Amino acid sequence: MPFAFDPLYLLLMLPGMAVAGWAQTRIHSAYREGSRYRASSGVTGAEAAAVVMQSGGVRNVQIEPVAGQLTDHYDPSKKILRLSEQNYRYDSLAAVGVAAHEAGHAIQDASHYPLLVVRNLIVPLAGVGGNISMTALLAGVIFQSMTLIWAGILLFSTVVVFQIVNLPVEFDASRRARQQLQATGLVTPEEDQIVGKVLGAAAMTYVAGTLTSILQLLFFLIRAGGVGRRDDDRHT
Repeated sequence: MPFAFDPLYLLLMLPGMAVAGWAQTRIHSAYREGSRYRASSGVTGAEAAAVVMQSGGVRNVQIEPVAGQLTDHYDPSKKILRLSEQNYRYDSLAAVGVAAHEAGHAIQDASHYPLLVVRNLIVPLAGVGGNISMTALLAGVIFQSMTLIWAGILLFSTVVVFQIVNLPVEFDASRRARQQLQATGLVTPEEDQIVGKVLGAAAMTYVAGTLTSILQLLFFLIRAGGVGRRDDDRHT
């Protein structure tokens, strides 16, 4: 990326990079802390997810392990909740909290939570936009084509919109998770404080990602505006 050496790019991206680094450090620290405490109920992450979903009125969602660390996710298209091996098998408060969060997404899906519906509609556009936008931007710079530059910016905007919509979805899933964990007695009020730290730290990684993408979009808009003005000056 030639613009990576642009002083303005570095200036705008530094705050996002700082927040992202802090968020990653915080989630790993909070997860390690939560992993040191066993849930008093003795349930594993997989068992907690099953109870939370059942309590939330969710039926016919499979729970299965997936390779990797913190690779947990809910697949609404296949109705499958996937938990990393550690969170699937262990009964730590970190595992229970993360599993319940993913179960919160399943509850959102079953209740047709509006923002989740919107997010799911945007996912294909954001996927295409994220893959093609940089190619279009680089081609626009190389060939000095404002059409390609603005096309790249428009494509990248779909990624930003997705991340902005995704933020309240993630916070709401954590809220539902903590409510259901306490309502079902899987965690005590004291244990909920530790679960809250884990889920709060995880949420900050989404905040950092959103901030970074917004700053990147701002850079593209500023530089595109400058190129456009120079083109206008040359033609006058």
